[in-house]
Amino acid sequence: MRSGVIAKKVGMTRVFTDAGEHVPVTVLQIEQCQVVAHRTVEKNGYTALQVGVGTAKVKNVSRAERGRFAVAQVEPKKKLAEFRVPEDRLIPVGAEITADHFVVGQFVDVSGTTTGKGFAGGMKRWNFGGLRASHGVSISHRSIGSTGGRQDPGKTFKNKKMPGHLGVEKVTTQNLKVVQTDVERGLILVQGAVPGVAGGWITVRDAVKRALPKDAPMPGKFREAGSAADAPQAAPEAQTEGQENA
Repeated sequence: MRSGVIAKKVGMTRVFTDAGEHVPVTVLQIEQCQVVAHRTVEKNGYTALQVGVGTAKVKNVSRAERGRFAVAQVEPKKKLAEFRVPEDRLIPVGAEITADHFVVGQFVDVSGTTTGKGFAGGMKRWNFGGLRASHGVSISHRSIGSTGGRQDPGKTFKNKKMPGHLGVEKVTTQNLKVVQTDVERGLILVQGAVPGVAGGWITVRDAVKRALPKDAPMPGKFREAGSAADAPQAAPEAQTEGQENA
């Protein structure tokens, strides 16, 4: 397994294939997804990468966290996540993972927090059928009915599906196909819907039930801090005296 990334859910749109068929996609944006720290067997008992995205205000970061970010030489991050990887697939601390970390056509597993819907009844929350529309049923057509029986069992079992809070749960959608990637804007377009609200944080990693494509970069596609891609462009050379007088 390779490292995953943290992305922001922008929303849904569609793209057209060469045959003219439209494919519904969810747009995910990577915003300065950098490696913050390593987890090693010697120190932590396992091997993993800690990845962070976004820019957090310094006043909202504790002193201990500021020290950790200072050691990694990265700006404080809004969102952190860990991804278990083998030792040979660790990415250097401070490196920024780019959108072409995933190749077009591969499958990914996407995890996010579902939309909160507040208190919901049994029909909406658990897809219950409700009570009859006639024959003595009045007012309570959408109620769940009996929950405990009579003499047997004479009680309501634990974990009984009942009305309650719906949403705000971590949900993973597996085997979503990567349709397009845009490195310059940091966009990943995956086919289908993704759990969560627009603007929410989403974790994306290689699908566990599908084979990784042979052309997938190892240990990943990233841009190291201070590389040529991040270096500022050189200023134009000053004109010589002969050129000025020409």
